[in-house]
Amino acid sequence: MFAEGRMTDDMTEIEDFLLSERQKVLSEAEWRFRMRGYGYNLRRTDNGVEVARLPQNRVLGTLNL
Repeated sequence: MFAEGRMTDDMTEIEDFLLSERQKVLSEAEWRFRMRGYGYNLRRTDNGVEVARLPQNRVLGTLNL
């Protein structure tokens, strides 16, 4: 989806964007809410945070947090 103002499927760019946005908020719930506004669905799993593109909910990758 959109990372830094342009559309991308590169997980490295998406990860950089998501982590920079995470630093701007106080809680993980607020971070997930903000990312839904950018078109990303974040879901905590045993392996980290699964990143999916909305509205299809297509999984793009996992952040190891």
